[in-house]
Amino acid sequence: MAQPPILSWEKLGLQQGGRWLFQGLDLHVGPRDRLALIGRNGAGKTTLFRMIMNEIEADKGERKVKPGLRIVALEQEPDFSGFATLMDFALSGSDAPAAYEVEAIAGQLGIDMATPSDGASGGERRRAAIARALAQDPDLLLMDEPTNHLDLAAIEWLEDWLTRYKGAFLVISHDRTFLKRLTNATIWLDRGMLRRKDVGFGGYEAWEEQVYAEEARNAHRMDAKLKIEAHWLERGVTARRKRNQGRLEALYVMRAARAAMITPGGTAKLGLSADSDNKSKSVIVADHVSKAYGERPIIKDFSLRIQRGDRIGIVGSNGAGKTTLLRLLTGDLAPDTGKITVAKSLNGVVIDQQRSLMTPEKSVRDVLAEGGDWIDVRGVRKHVQGYLKEFLFDPGLVDTKVGTLSGGERSRLLLAREFARETNLLVLDEPTNDLDLETLDLLQEVIADYDGTVLIVSHDRDFLDRTVTITLGLDGSGSVDVVAGGFADWEAKRIRRTVSGTAKGLRDAKAAAPPPPPAKSAKLSYKDQRDYELLPARIEELESAIVKGEKILSDPDLFTSDPQKFSNISKGIENARAEKDAAEERWLELAEQVEG
Repeated sequence: MAQPPILSWEKLGLQQGGRWLFQGLDLHVGPRDRLALIGRNGAGKTTLFRMIMNEIEADKGERKVKPGLRIVALEQEPDFSGFATLMDFALSGSDAPAAYEVEAIAGQLGIDMATPSDGASGGERRRAAIARALAQDPDLLLMDEPTNHLDLAAIEWLEDWLTRYKGAFLVISHDRTFLKRLTNATIWLDRGMLRRKDVGFGGYEAWEEQVYAEEARNAHRMDAKLKIEAHWLERGVTARRKRNQGRLEALYVMRAARAAMITPGGTAKLGLSADSDNKSKSVIVADHVSKAYGERPIIKDFSLRIQRGDRIGIVGSNGAGKTTLLRLLTGDLAPDTGKITVAKSLNGVVIDQQRSLMTPEKSVRDVLAEGGDWIDVRGVRKHVQGYLKEFLFDPGLVDTKVGTLSGGERSRLLLAREFARETNLLVLDEPTNDLDLETLDLLQEVIADYDGTVLIVSHDRDFLDRTVTITLGLDGSGSVDVVAGGFADWEAKRIRRTVSGTAKGLRDAKAAAPPPPPAKSAKLSYKDQRDYELLPARIEELESAIVKGEKILSDPDLFTSDPQKFSNISKGIENARAEKDAAEERWLELAEQVEG
């Protein structure tokens, strides 16, 4: 029997700027709901959060809340002004958590809460905000882009915490992997309407396309204006995703070709590219490059030949050396040993460094076309308003001031400007921050069509899986894994190495240690010994099955074309994860016996 909601809103309505932003919305949150809140930038997702928190008063509707319900918000941009340290921020407010609770979570996140607020990085502030929110022990947790500014280790920690969390949460995020792993229902805020479907984010895109297709069919029985709007929706969203599926197939072919140039150990086979044709395609060559800061090695003996058209993803925890590697590859930083050769013809742009061009008083027309009506897009002349539509803007915004745009819209405008330039190298530093899901689809498409070379630093795992041909993984020791493929391919290799390395370490320790006294020996039973020997291989098989299943579920047509297959694969992934967790726990117990 379904439990009653802990929060509900009937016929919610809110006016903004003389028009209805919402009208007639119904929202119900159950005690264990894991809800993804989806909608375009500007749809009102953050506003809806603030209304749930009672920070904005509704113009219509009835709000019902379970007595004593503790609602806590993790804001996208928390205000740290006026707080001397991160701990001062965490302990502020009338419902502040206990200091020891904050410290316990902060310790797991690796953040020093004594850090001065005004000197803290974006990642440190984000960790402090997470520690503050989780330490309050909420019944309902509202999270607005929780993975922004977090590195992979912190994201994985947060995912694990939320998996064990007993309350309900509602999350706004562009991180598809985060949403797929955690949510069990989706609410979609679209053109003033709120729809709900009790399927996690893995089934959202297929559901969205079903809704748009039905609107398109209905529009044929309505007036011409509605027909145009429905056609725009179908062409701008559904068709784009279908094209991107075709690009994914091409990406897999490119990855297979690049895999032949990488040794099993994860270094580049420079010799395989020695012929003149491949030399002419090479744009950046790293030959046994090393870099250290003081006694700490950042990059050790790294070699790679980057060719024209390669799309390189760089991943790793904060402080692992991602920025250092990026600067080495672009020639902005000299190595201590080895050699970096950058083609003289390389003409690149670092998009993150162009944000200074986005001054608030400039208009969209100023940014794109220097005040004119036309823009040269990689050698092709286009009208500025037509080009705006390609980047999901209303053409009527052409004379809007940059300062009035949302953060996501400013990021999208910057991408539109930089992708129009005549370049053959793009450097993207965390390009997915502040972008909605439809803009991420657009960015994926534009990168796929770009005929130059792309270097991407990102923690967005799904985006990397859909975009890059090679992943460079840094673990902080100075070594760089070179993997043909995306984040999932690097993660699978990392897990295999961890499992096999742990097993090898225990075997080596056992071989090196003196035999224990006979009276204290603890011989494994036949079954235990078999489990100890065979479980590492089984864990690898399960991990591979999970990765394979998640790739299949990324097909947006699957949920519609074969819902039973979608359900079976989802259940299979769930079972594989459960078996993998149990196998890892069992193996560790046996390893402790062997070690003892």
